[in-house]
Amino acid sequence: MRQSKEEKDILDSVERGEWKTIANFKKEAKRYQDYAKATFRKDKRVNIRLSQKDLVNIQKKALQEGLPYQTLISSILHKFITGQLEEKSS
Repeated sequence: MRQSKEEKDILDSVERGEWKTIANFKKEAKRYQDYAKATFRKDKRVNIRLSQKDLVNIQKKALQEGLPYQTLISSILHKFITGQLEEKSS
């Protein structure tokens, strides 16, 4: 069977030793499942205004990630307020 470029890149990365075993995998998996549940539980509606340029860029990024753009915005906000997403220092 022929590999796609993405599959070949992943295999090459594994062979270079770039993938590491996660300590306490079950605990970490549960933690990320909890994050996902909190991120995707939608019980409030918020309307915001964005510039056209920002919205287009968010929509492009969401396409790359395979997510609806509203979900990406929600995820970014969730990560920021929980301290998982931080501003770059210049």
